[in-house]
Amino acid sequence: MKTSTVSRAAGIALLLAALVLAPAALAGKGGGGGKGHGGSGTTGGGTIDLVLLDSTDGLAHWGQRVTYTVSTTATASPYVSTTCYKGKTLVLSTSAGFFPSYPWPDAQVVPLQTQVWTSGDADCTARLYSLDGGSQTVLNTLSFHAYA
Repeated sequence: MKTSTVSRAAGIALLLAALVLAPAALAGKGGGGGKGHGGSGTTGGGTIDLVLLDSTDGLAHWGQRVTYTVSTTATASPYVSTTCYKGKTLVLSTSAGFFPSYPWPDAQVVPLQTQVWTSGDADCTARLYSLDGGSQTVLNTLSFHAYA
């Protein structure tokens, strides 16, 4: 592999890591409405609804998958970040665009487990945000509990 190809691949990997980690770091923990199951958050910035993909009891559980339905007039390119904490330990951090031209639509589905989160309950927050003008603006938040 040529040096320029390796450098380009490393640059892309760093950019993807920044896109995944930056929303959680910038937005902070807490806030928002929502419920322990398919909740909803509404503000002047837009709405975000939790969609449970694998639930048989209407609750989010470790090991299942979730996604979101979003609506906003604040931006044409809304993003949603999801963070989950077990106590004070961050166990999940994702981010994805929720607009038609987003190049990684599979990232809109969030598996509620990671190499760090191998079992148990966690408190999660989804943040609807925009990146217009190069800065992040949180439009709404939604909190939910993922049960064991």
